[in-house]
Amino acid sequence: MSTEWRRPLPRTWWLRRPVYFQFMIRELTSLVVLAYTGLIFWGLWSLPSLIEFLDSRLSVWLHLLVLVFALFHTGTWIALTPKVVVLWRGDDQIEPDVIAGLASIGFVAVTGVVLWLVLG
Repeated sequence: MSTEWRRPLPRTWWLRRPVYFQFMIRELTSLVVLAYTGLIFWGLWSLPSLIEFLDSRLSVWLHLLVLVFALFHTGTWIALTPKVVVLWRGDDQIEPDVIAGLASIGFVAVTGVVLWLVLG
């Protein structure tokens, strides 16, 4: 019985093309957001520690860094939306820019509602 030959793939395969690099960074940002979510859940169970941490300068920088990662992650997902969601109107395909635009409007609307609920 013969086995299928597979060409060895170097560990730096994702550095070859900008599209691969962006893919890996998007995946990394999801891990950062996951770690941040874990930190917040941990803080809810030990509220005094969370309040003390939130009062520190490190917390401000951490939140800004996580915000940048989360916005990058969101932007790349919105850019991918037209590749995942292919919509048709009759026999005509809806333009990918329209789908990405609607996803962006949805993101801004949901963000606005969440901000209104939290800050209002």
